[in-house]
Amino acid sequence: MVPKISPMERIYLNMVLLSFRRREDMKRVLVLGGDGYLGWPTALHFRKNGWKVALVDNLIKRHWENEIGVSPLLPLRSLQQRVEIENRSNSDSANQIKLYIGDISKNYRFLISVLEEFRPDTIVHYAEQPSAPYSMVDHLRAVDTQVNNITGTLNLMFALRKVVPNAHVLKLGTMGEYGTPNIAIEEGWIEIEHKGRKERALFPKKPGSFYHLSKVHDSHNLEFGCRIWGLRVTDLNQGVVYGIKTQESNPMDESRTSFHYDAIFGTVLNRFVTQAIAGIPLTVYGKGEQTRGYLNIVDTLNCVFLAAENPASEGEFRVFNQFTETFTVNVLAQKVARIGNILGLETQIREIENPRIEMEAHFYEPTHSNLLELGLSPTFLSDDILKEMFELVQLNSERIDKGNLLPTIKWKNS
Repeated sequence: MVPKISPMERIYLNMVLLSFRRREDMKRVLVLGGDGYLGWPTALHFRKNGWKVALVDNLIKRHWENEIGVSPLLPLRSLQQRVEIENRSNSDSANQIKLYIGDISKNYRFLISVLEEFRPDTIVHYAEQPSAPYSMVDHLRAVDTQVNNITGTLNLMFALRKVVPNAHVLKLGTMGEYGTPNIAIEEGWIEIEHKGRKERALFPKKPGSFYHLSKVHDSHNLEFGCRIWGLRVTDLNQGVVYGIKTQESNPMDESRTSFHYDAIFGTVLNRFVTQAIAGIPLTVYGKGEQTRGYLNIVDTLNCVFLAAENPASEGEFRVFNQFTETFTVNVLAQKVARIGNILGLETQIREIENPRIEMEAHFYEPTHSNLLELGLSPTFLSDDILKEMFELVQLNSERIDKGNLLPTIKWKNS
């Protein structure tokens, strides 16, 4: 005999079933490299937009920083603490961040177990050594960079094929893969004609460091996986990212991400602002006419989310050139110096010997239309954004290590 239930009990059961369906219906994103500058705010952004989020990290970036004696301007809690704080602040039990600690480049079985348990729809792959200078320190760092980055991506490809072959991979590449060719840079692919025949091929790459080379190898391996196994991949060739403030991540509270200003893990705009606050001339490498693509961290999150919401097709390897503006190093230095002088800092600019081997004046015309067509509304570098960066660094000026502001790694001597 089936027991009778009251109307109130029926309502309660329906609510439980509805809640269960909502949890099952939530799209799932796995962020590899969740402790990083981009990984942490990416996780918060997806969760805010209703995705179920899990993070993977082996925490080695903090080891690399300690190894070479640099640290972010603002102190960061451990990843475990940050996840715990964020989960406590969110009362929705169906939308808690899940954390896995392990190394995808060395422990294939760990990666398999994560995919089997979490079953992601989308994987955002940031889990790589991210610094060109670090990769050029010496033989050990060059090998570690390429083994970590390339092996991690290969392990991911094989694990995807085995467990979640329909998951969409968003791989963070870099505009540095292309180098500075004397032709317009297309978005990943180029139509070529040679001796009367035509072919669509990956755009030629001319990377400038062992780090950038690892990214090129990743791209070629992933394209092969799409072509042979039918994987779904979006390669996000990102420009230089600046900024620290997003809607979900505020530098003034526990949700902050890292702000690196040093000459190894820091980016040029962060370094210039920090030098201005520290009363040090802004150091321009060589002639300063090196041109690169740049974007605000807010646009990074929007680009990644747009790509996730509009996934690649089965067997498709697509490439988005992810930047919003191009600047020469000189133009950036002049922008920072102007704001510094407005704020009474008497900021100066000084050219120094270029530690890198690169063209210091060159043609640069990269295409970047795919993300705009998906709906990206760019955040352009403004005086207000620069002033916010100045304010952040000024409030933490006592933490600046001036010894880390000048380059110590030279490409020829690596």
